[in-house]
Amino acid sequence: MQLIDTHCHIDLPIFKNDLQAVLHACETTGITKMILPGVCQSGWNNLLHLCFTRKNLYPAIGLHPMYLKHHTPQHIDELANLVIQAPLVALGEIGLDYFVEGVSRKKQQELFETQLQLAKKASLPVLLHVRKAHDQVLATLRKRCFTHGGIVHAFNGSQQQAQQYINMGFKISFCGTLTYDRARKIRRLATDLNLEDMVIETDSPDLPPAQYHGLRNTPANLVDVAYCLAELRQQPQQRIALVTSGNAMDVLHL
Repeated sequence: MQLIDTHCHIDLPIFKNDLQAVLHACETTGITKMILPGVCQSGWNNLLHLCFTRKNLYPAIGLHPMYLKHHTPQHIDELANLVIQAPLVALGEIGLDYFVEGVSRKKQQELFETQLQLAKKASLPVLLHVRKAHDQVLATLRKRCFTHGGIVHAFNGSQQQAQQYINMGFKISFCGTLTYDRARKIRRLATDLNLEDMVIETDSPDLPPAQYHGLRNTPANLVDVAYCLAELRQQPQQRIALVTSGNAMDVLHL
């Protein structure tokens, strides 16, 4: 199978000592492309350098809603310049996170809307991080008339919410969570949605598949996500790979 990991963080320090081995494992298991989203300004330079010096790695930078205390107005200005200058495939990951208490929802909203406007101006899709805030994100996308689509990373909402995103040009992304028997809601959604509306990811180093629970996740484990999806949908693994990879290439213009 040839697969695309639409969301992984192999630019993080946890991969520093064995990155070459991680990339080699991806090559041997058929992971042909990896999208690297940025979360803080402090990591952008390393992420961009990695993508520009290694094959099959594609950059998407943004300011993550969970790290508000690390973001400054200057970072917004720098992002505005990089969106124009750097060959990004998307802006992200951005969005709203209402899961953790104590992170200002007002400031998250302001940051999200500002970044949506940057993406809109540059005609870039976005990579969305959303927890417990799908209705608010959908309302913001409509408010800002955002029409460039993107990917809803590690989706955990309802089928109705998923369909609203799809109607707005987004793909719904599934990750290692799919491989846990107790994740009934996500597994049902992955079975019911049209395959043409789906992509897959690892979110490495987080969210490992069930058989690697407690271990560092890597993009090579995307194979487990694809196998699980094929089993749930009772479709050939090759079709899962072909369609989800094609979906990723379409929405990110790869």
